[in-house]
Amino acid sequence: MTRLRILLKEEEIKMAQAKATQILNEEISIEDITGEKSSFEDMLQETLGEVDTFDGIVVKGVVVAVDDDAVTIDVGLKSEGRVPLKEFGLQSNVKVGDMLEVYVERMENKNGETILSREKARREEAWEELEKLHEAGEQVTGTIFGRVKGGFTVDLDGTVAFLPGSQVDIRPIRDPSALIGEPQPFMILKMDRARSNIVVSRRAILEESRAEARSELVSSLKEGQVLQGVVKNITDYGVFVDLGGVDGLLHVTDMSWKRINHPSDILQVGQTIDVQVIKFNEETQRVSLGMKQMKEDPWKGVTERFKAGEKYKGVVTNITDYGAFVELEDGVEGLVHVSEMSWTKKNAHPGKIISTSQETEVMVLEIDEEKRRISLGIKQCVDNPWLTFADKHKVGDVLEGEIRNITEFGLFVDIGDDIDGMVHLSDLSWEQQGEEALKNFTKGQLIKVKILEILPEKERVSLGVKQLESDPFTEALGDLSKGNVVTCIISEVKSDRIEVTVNDGAIAGFIKKADLSKERSEQRPDRFAVDEKLDAKIVKIDRNNKKLQLSVKAYEIDEDKKAMADFGSSDSGASLGDILGVALQGAANKDEAKEEKKKTAKKTKTVEKAASEDKEEKPKKKATAKKSTTKKKADDSENADAEEKAK
Repeated sequence: MTRLRILLKEEEIKMAQAKATQILNEEISIEDITGEKSSFEDMLQETLGEVDTFDGIVVKGVVVAVDDDAVTIDVGLKSEGRVPLKEFGLQSNVKVGDMLEVYVERMENKNGETILSREKARREEAWEELEKLHEAGEQVTGTIFGRVKGGFTVDLDGTVAFLPGSQVDIRPIRDPSALIGEPQPFMILKMDRARSNIVVSRRAILEESRAEARSELVSSLKEGQVLQGVVKNITDYGVFVDLGGVDGLLHVTDMSWKRINHPSDILQVGQTIDVQVIKFNEETQRVSLGMKQMKEDPWKGVTERFKAGEKYKGVVTNITDYGAFVELEDGVEGLVHVSEMSWTKKNAHPGKIISTSQETEVMVLEIDEEKRRISLGIKQCVDNPWLTFADKHKVGDVLEGEIRNITEFGLFVDIGDDIDGMVHLSDLSWEQQGEEALKNFTKGQLIKVKILEILPEKERVSLGVKQLESDPFTEALGDLSKGNVVTCIISEVKSDRIEVTVNDGAIAGFIKKADLSKERSEQRPDRFAVDEKLDAKIVKIDRNNKKLQLSVKAYEIDEDKKAMADFGSSDSGASLGDILGVALQGAANKDEAKEEKKKTAKKTKTVEKAASEDKEEKPKKKATAKKSTTKKKADDSENADAEEKAK
């Protein structure tokens, strides 16, 4: 017995809709309608009157065959229709004899076949019900059955809806496979019947239940409470944990008592964890969470377990530019500063000395339990090579080593035991200075050096290259020292000084303008000539520049003091005039001898030096004038003494 249900969509069959509905809602036979057997088409013709097409209506039919890709259905028309098996969605258990509703797209195509659609039939049937639920704002039940670009497809009792990826859950889901095939509630966000488009949301359902749970949770939250939550998001500074309607922040410093480089090292999104509420702000509803607070603080009593000056084993947990962190026990770390890693590798990065996860021996240098800091040292666990070197060598030893580095201030030479000694620029050569001396050396070159100074407490060894040979300046200087009087030969006359040579030209020197004479009026370089000889006192020996600084003025002052010492004072019976007279007489005799030398020098000079004779004549006249002036002063002084005695 054929059962049918007719849904009329076309405008021309609206008048017959009421009667068709009556027939479709009741199980009747053809005989009950007509009194005799007739064809299905005759029955429809009688029921619908002038209707001449079944296109666009939903009818019931019987499954007559099922193959791999389609289902053949007899709806009582001229030909049977085939419906693709994929249109049955999750109902893949269709079998022969099943009664199904299908949508007639075309009664007959060019091949005489009836075109049916199971999907459209289900959609038409369910669409009106979905519209009612959507208008009422009620939930619908559906099943996710496939993935498409940007989301998923959902079966809403025969109608296919689209579930955007952002509406699947409140938080991102890495593996949505657990949701596929499971009936669950959805909220319809949008319906467009003309385009047959329905958009649903699972997230809206979750947020609704979440709001209820949030209100209940907030009212019961208190500090110190232990809750279970799910890791929602991970950042560089911590993770956000969903407590069931309320999100809390678990800062990276509150995850563990030991150092954590990044929260992702110990937690993952979606992971369920136990946390403790350490702070709750009712106004802003911000929740601060902690994990380490549920465990005992390992820093408690740390000074009893570790002592300064003792050695312990530890594991390197992190390496930075300024040092490395070493874990002494679970949750207790100390810092080995880069300066405490090696006795000799001062400029090396910590990563070149040790590596992460390496077990190493360290010495506790300092403990600050209040600030939770422990200072450690690695180099203290081995012998100090600077002290060892000082025990093996002494100043003056000659060593051979490779040039490790060349800098603007000298050389660094490998002198064994992984120690580099420094040769300063000034200790490279007696003759050359600065960059000129550096040009004679290359990196990697083997050279001999002499130890000049050993300072193990400063971790420094000073070396010299030029000290391997005697100083030519010292040899030329001979027995001369500061304070000696020497005879100089003028080599050059300048406006502010005169250049001279000593010891037959072996040593150079100079006399400043202010040191040319005791008398200010005589402090003029132009009084002197090249090749002229004069006596002066050494006031400074400049070994760096290999020059002597001399002074005629200092020499004259010393001569005056010597004269006073030779002839005594006025208390011994000699008058000041006598002393000055004798001194002046000696000076006059010296001037005459000096004049005699000048005359001899003039006779031996060539005609080209005739011009210099005028310059030599000037000092002679000045000396004579000076002598007469000095004698006059002496006579005046004697007369004054005589008058004083007479009184």
